[in-house]
This record gives sequence, C-alpha cells and structure tokens, in this order.
Amino acid sequence: MDRYIQTQPRDFLAVATPGAGKTTFALTLASWLLHHHVVQQVTVVAPTEHLKKQWAEAAARIGIKLDPEYSAGPLGREYHGVAITYAGVGVRPMLHRNRIEQRKTLVILDEIHHAGDSKSWGEACLEAFEPATRRLALTGTPFRSDTNPIPFVTYEEGNDGIRRSSADYTYGYGNALGDGVVRPVIFLSYSGNMRWRTKAGDEIAARLGEPMTKDAVSQAWRTALDPRGEWMPNVLRAADQRLSEVRKSIPDAGALVIATDQEQARAYAKLIREITGEGATLVLSDDSGASQRIDDFSHSQDRWMVAVRMVSEGVDVPRLAVGVYATTISTPLFFAQAVGRFVRSRKRGETASVFLPTVPNLLGFANEMEVERDHVLDKPKKDGEEDPYAESEKEMDEANKEQDEDTGEQEQFSFEALESEAVFDRVLYDGAEFGMQAHAGSEEEQDYLGIPGLLEPDQVQMLLQKRQARQIAHSKKRPDEEADLLELPAERRPVVTHKELLELRKQLNTLVGAYVHQSGKPHGVIHTELRRVCGGPPSAEATAGQLGERIKKVREWATRMR
Repeated sequence: MDRYIQTQPRDFLAVATPGAGKTTFALTLASWLLHHHVVQQVTVVAPTEHLKKQWAEAAARIGIKLDPEYSAGPLGREYHGVAITYAGVGVRPMLHRNRIEQRKTLVILDEIHHAGDSKSWGEACLEAFEPATRRLALTGTPFRSDTNPIPFVTYEEGNDGIRRSSADYTYGYGNALGDGVVRPVIFLSYSGNMRWRTKAGDEIAARLGEPMTKDAVSQAWRTALDPRGEWMPNVLRAADQRLSEVRKSIPDAGALVIATDQEQARAYAKLIREITGEGATLVLSDDSGASQRIDDFSHSQDRWMVAVRMVSEGVDVPRLAVGVYATTISTPLFFAQAVGRFVRSRKRGETASVFLPTVPNLLGFANEMEVERDHVLDKPKKDGEEDPYAESEKEMDEANKEQDEDTGEQEQFSFEALESEAVFDRVLYDGAEFGMQAHAGSEEEQDYLGIPGLLEPDQVQMLLQKRQARQIAHSKKRPDEEADLLELPAERRPVVTHKELLELRKQLNTLVGAYVHQSGKPHGVIHTELRRVCGGPPSAEATAGQLGERIKKVREWATRMR
C-alpha cells in the first residue's frame, strides 16, 4: 500500500506467494482509490467462475459491492463494479471497454498469467482495459513457460539480453513465512516398488525415485497413483492419520486429494470411505454445483475433499492443512498453486503437510519453495541443454483445463498398472531432508506422522532432527537380516536424474580406464574387483551411491600405486 500510494502508478504488478493475502491488499487499495475519488468503479477479472464469486463475497465484507452475475447492459445502481472471468472478456471485449470509457475504473487482474493462456484472451484484455484509469495485476505463482507476453506487464532486458517480467512489489514464501502469514510445509514423500505392463506387452518393475528414463518415471508414477494398487490406499491411510494428529490442535483441519481425472477422483473418494468410514466431498469440474460444494466444505467440519485440478489455484479453503498430490501434472506453476491451497495461516504455529510420490521433479519443487521466478519472454537456446522449468504447452493446457476431456494420452502411453507398494521415504522441510525408508504402518513412519500440528518453523526443524536421530539409533540396534529396507539417512540417498547417473558411470569408466594403464589389469577384472569390495550389481544397474563408492575406491587404489 505504501509503495503504491507513494508512486500512484497507472499499472502496478504485485507478485505474492499463495496465501499471502493478495485479495485483501487489492480490495483495501480499491477502497482507498474509491474513497479518494481516483476511480468511480471497480472491475475484477478472475480465472474461474468460482473465483469470480469469491471476489464478490470478499469485496462485500469491506463494503464494496461487485456484481458476479453481470453479463451486459447498464450496471445496477447499488453496485460499485463487476467481477468477470478472462473467458468472459475474451468473448465480449468491447462491452467492457465501453463501460470503462464511461467512468474512471480500477481494473484488478487476478492471477494475470492467465491473460496469456490464449492469444485471443491477451488481445481481448488489451482491447477491453486499455482505457482504464488504474490497473492492478496480481499473481501468486511462477510465470508462464511460453513466450506469450502478458498484457500490462513491464518486461526488462537483463545483461544476458533476455527480457523478464518486472514486478513493482514481490512478497515471496520466505518473507511470508518470516511474518507468520503462511504455514511452514512439511512434505512427506513415499516411494516403493512398482510393476506395470507396457504397450509392447513387456512387464517392467522399478522402484519409484530410483534413476530411470523419463518415460519409465512417468509410468512408475502412474502405477503408484492407480487406485487398485497398494500405494494410494497406504498413502491415504497415512494422510488420514496425519490429519487426525493435526486435528488435535486444529479441530476443523481438512484434507484435500488433488486427482488427475474424474475416474481416479471417484476411486479415491471410495478408498477414503473404506479407510475412514466417512464420505469425501467430490469436486469434479468448474460448474456451479462444484462451486457450492467447495463453499459447503469450507464452512463444515468434514475431513476430506477430492478434486480434479480446479482447486489448484485461488480457491480459498483456509482450513485445508493436509494434502495428497495424486496427479501426474509436473509443472512448477501447477505444483506451486497446488501447495498454495495448504499454506494460508489462520493462527500462528499452524503447519501444513503434503504427501508426494518420490518423483525427482516434485522433490525438486518441494526443495525450492522459496525460489521466486519471473516470466521470461526470450528463451535462451543452448544445444542439448534442457531448461529444468520448461513446461510443455501440453502440460500447461492440462493444468488450465477445467472440464475433463479425452486427451488421447491414454492411447499414446497405453500401459497397465499391475502392482504397487508404498514405502515411507523421507520428509522434506525448508530445503533439508530427514528420515530413512520405512514400511508403511511401521513405528518409524508413525513417528513422523505424529508430529504435532501446532509448531513454530524452527521447532519443526528441531523435532525432525530428533526423529531422524532416534530412527538411526533404532536401526543400528536391529540385526542385519531384519533391516529389510535401504536404511540410509535421506541426505545420503539423493534422488539422482538419469543424466547425472550417466555422468557417474562415465566418470567411473574413465577412472577404471586410467587404472588399467597403471595396474596392467584388464577393465573387466577391475570392475569385478570393485563389485567384490564395494558390493552391489554391475555398473549398468548400480545406484548413484554404489557408483560413488566405486569411484572413491578406484581413486584410493590409484593413489596407493603412485
């Protein structure tokens, strides 16, 4: 507010983390501008029908009346303005332009990255709101991956010649956490063995989280999310247990499963009924009934809601404290929006818990919660280098779709999930990792699920360190034959990408090659000797940790011979 009132700009872009209070800021500013006669009316543009109604309700609480049902013609005298959607502007830009030309208007563009969803929406926004007296643009998540410029956003060229969006005010997750306005998020990650049949009829078994090709990661992930396997029921059971723990200190805390499609959402709701004995609120698409169900859930004491995509952005259910990320959408934009549903703090000390599959992308996003990103207009082209945040257009469309359509994806990746198991893998908090693998339902898993629901951020860290120390001590006392899982602390079990694994193999082969000349022994003999000393399978199947041990050992041998 201070920054705005000082500068009195025509255009202002505020980038603030989900849950930080963008709506409150925008409406307080609208009230100030109306009171000082800088503007005479307000137009709010939101991504969805549900959010449009949410804005009208929030505005009414501070005495600003917005019509969320406005479609055409003169506005009723009792209203200060309208709440509309980007799609609505896309259909009739001139209608809104005419209204704005008649009276001085503040336009609030909520989650403005949506104005770049389609070229026509961006053009319609430019056409409709170009005459506005003031424009306030808001967004809570990393900007788009495509290069569609966003209307009314300033782009500045950096030293590297690349134009990036320039915000007038940025308030990141780190700032908000420090101010106590968002909750700290504890991510609980689950791996496990997966088995599936490919389109070619081959049966493949792999462990979720182990290095593998992109296609294999995608298929192992889909196998985990299959409601007929063991992974989903075990993770839902753990999440429900976590919810019970949180409800001891936050009695109305709720939980949300974000599902990929309608069929899986229904199956998850059925699993929740079997596990808890209570039904779950099912939100399948962005229709008026869905909007009402979200409102009803928001004001109830019910435990569970299952939704397809639409609850990932801007939907305000502050009592949500536990989440299950059960979708295969892997864009940083969607992930940030999804996690944003759980971080809104109501009183100091509330924590949020989000359950994830052990998928390298997701763990990367979880570890980078505080990274702020801008919208990049020019893509640097480097040969063979992948942009880790490059979201394909297909994924962006997927994340923004409101109805469930047949994408044809099933045809393309036709496969059959055969079986899955869930293994508690690790806890991620504030960029650090804690815990060792443990069976679902084990004492070790219970230890982490039982963390109190009301804690200060530094207390969370301290408790997790204590839990980990206890787990390591317990594991050391156990005879080897009982330690049936890879029990290494999380920081010694990093998730490694396929690319990094190839690099490690290359490094090992180079060192072995050098040692061949030094020792006079053949390659095969040295590799066999390394396996005998360090343990584990042949290099092609070895994990990153096993390859690292061999690299260390061959270096040690080479040093001794000098």
